[in-house]
Amino acid sequence: MRAPGMRSRPAGPALLLLLLFLGAAESVRRAQPPRRYTPDWPSLDSRPLPAWFDEAKFGVFIHWGVFSVPAWGSEWFWWHWQGEGRPQYQRFMRDNYPPGFSYADFGPQFTARFFHPEEWADLFQAAGAKYVVLTTKHHEGFTNWPSPVSWNWNSKDVGPHRDLVGELGTALRKRNIRYGLYHSLLEWFHPLYLLDKKNGFKTQHFVSAKTMPELYDLVNSYKPDLIWSDGEWECPDTYWNSTNFLSWLYNDSPVKELVQTVSLGGNYLLNIGPTKDGLIVPIFQERLLAVGKWLSINGEAIYASKPWRVQWEKNTTSVWYTSKGSAVYAIFLHWPENGVLNLESPITTSTTKITMLGIQGDLKWSTDPDKGLFISLPQLPPSAVPAEFAWTIKLTGVK
Repeated sequence: MRAPGMRSRPAGPALLLLLLFLGAAESVRRAQPPRRYTPDWPSLDSRPLPAWFDEAKFGVFIHWGVFSVPAWGSEWFWWHWQGEGRPQYQRFMRDNYPPGFSYADFGPQFTARFFHPEEWADLFQAAGAKYVVLTTKHHEGFTNWPSPVSWNWNSKDVGPHRDLVGELGTALRKRNIRYGLYHSLLEWFHPLYLLDKKNGFKTQHFVSAKTMPELYDLVNSYKPDLIWSDGEWECPDTYWNSTNFLSWLYNDSPVKELVQTVSLGGNYLLNIGPTKDGLIVPIFQERLLAVGKWLSINGEAIYASKPWRVQWEKNTTSVWYTSKGSAVYAIFLHWPENGVLNLESPITTSTTKITMLGIQGDLKWSTDPDKGLFISLPQLPPSAVPAEFAWTIKLTGVK
């Protein structure tokens, strides 16, 4: 995920993708005691996926931190520059910064002076996002909240002098948008992490003094709907105390590419990288608003949908299927030149009804025993077409 650019990230299940459900209804809580999870993987893996996450389908991921100051390469800038010593990164520093300039010197330049969380939240809402994930700390160690174990390397002490995590969370929750927090377990150059690495991760100085205190602080202070922990790959889960933290999280904590991804049962998480000043540049805003406009018409086929028995129609129109209740949705990415959409997978019945989302009235259709279903698409001027790209056919009464 590159901070200066934008790309998608399907948010599927991962070892350390920790989902926190806000809790069941009060009547359910009273009817039966909550299940207790033990600190072992079989018990933790048996926890069901929270319903809200399965239904959300689309969210926004925000990569934002001190790496947004050089805004060159990726959020791995520090590691590529001084960890690996890549020539192009060293050349970039020589060409743009004075001799002796350190990564820490970027900190005061991460000002967030134009960060207006209410405006961000309005944009994400207009984009149709049901949840937002903010980087609270990347592998560089800088925290976007006043972490008590990251003295003088956090957004309250340096740079913005603000609690970025808290401010955005408040704005999002006013709009009923779920809030997720990304948190890196490792820190490339933290002395305690380097000490544990030198000891073959037989010691846990860094975990005890830094990682676990931060995770507990994030959960207790901001009550996120989702925690995405990253950076575990250099050492086993036992070093990170993963099972102990997860069992606490589930038991005792105070909170519990779009069409293709959703068709296959996943969530689509679109990454953006704001500037060091806290601006979401126009091209990012345009892309987000375009997604929001599309979802305003076609969201019925996306939100709370389930995979159908067939996910993809392998023809020239690139059709992807979703379903919800008795309805099947065929989302096609290329408008056929002859204005007739051919679908081989749906089996029609005497009660079949076919419409297009965003267009009034039923569509005419016919079947061929060998070639399947033929749907006559509406003949409309470009200004009347419901979307600029990817159109949705709704089918009911099909098998």
